[in-house]
Amino acid sequence: MYEWIGRLTKNERRMQMVSHWLRRMPRPLVEWMCRWVGLLLYMVGFALRRKIRENLSRLLPERTTGQIRRIARQYFEHGVLTLYEILVDVPSESIGSRSRFTVEGEEHLRRVLENGKGAILFTPHVGNYFYYYWYFSQRYPCLTVVTAGSEELRPLYLRMQSLGCQGLDYDNTPPLTLLRKLRQHLREGGVILLLGDFWRPNFPPALMFGRKTRSPRGAAQLALQEQVPVIPFYGYRERGLCHRMVIEPPVYLYKYFKSNQTLEATNRLNGFLEKAIRACPEQWFYWFNADRRLDLVGDQVVEGGGSKDDIDPVSVSS
Repeated sequence: MYEWIGRLTKNERRMQMVSHWLRRMPRPLVEWMCRWVGLLLYMVGFALRRKIRENLSRLLPERTTGQIRRIARQYFEHGVLTLYEILVDVPSESIGSRSRFTVEGEEHLRRVLENGKGAILFTPHVGNYFYYYWYFSQRYPCLTVVTAGSEELRPLYLRMQSLGCQGLDYDNTPPLTLLRKLRQHLREGGVILLLGDFWRPNFPPALMFGRKTRSPRGAAQLALQEQVPVIPFYGYRERGLCHRMVIEPPVYLYKYFKSNQTLEATNRLNGFLEKAIRACPEQWFYWFNADRRLDLVGDQVVEGGGSKDDIDPVSVSS
């Protein structure tokens, strides 16, 4: 998948030429074209299609064969539409752009910030997460962590940075400096957006989908040490180029876990990630390498693997 994205983004001149012509076309026509390009990629990308189907079948065993095929096809269509949105149809504060976002539960974030505390927005790589971070960045003092070291994805991050979206580069920022800046941002009442399904082979062990994985513990560590709420949210493509974001009530992890229980807290947060991915599986970016991120050998599911987000949200007033 990274290779396919790289073919488009590494040639700046070609990308600008394609963007120039696409901007001249009506959005409904471009949307139709993107879906057909996605279908074409689905048909010719045999190896990738097979890998995605296998990963879907392992993690979503309740789905029928027909449903798995449909999800895999829609995955390709969504991917092409997302690239078009990021590289060509960048959002703005115009009425037309605002009407493309439907937001549920934003009052949860506002109430937390009104109380003078910072907040951690926690989400998976579902929908067009670049768009969603742009939305929050226009309204709140936001900071996120990105992996701009990837040559394929770097142009996408630079595009969002040009729109005012601030981020710390995980690959090029010393860990202690990264943590210090995130803590300072929270103490100043800012918002940190963290993508919880970020993965590295050297991350601490955790559980997700009842499977062994490796997850960053930054969200849990910051929430427990700084005693700030985690606000789970996810966004998804509702129709065409219109998106819906669902912001859930804040979770106060420090009321459930001690500061040294980052593993347990992370597994609980991973339960939310799983719930969000199951809600719109065709829009989770990492199906192409889920077998690397999660232990899919055999069908054994670990008990208590974080598949249930059984922390009851605590209201701000409590």
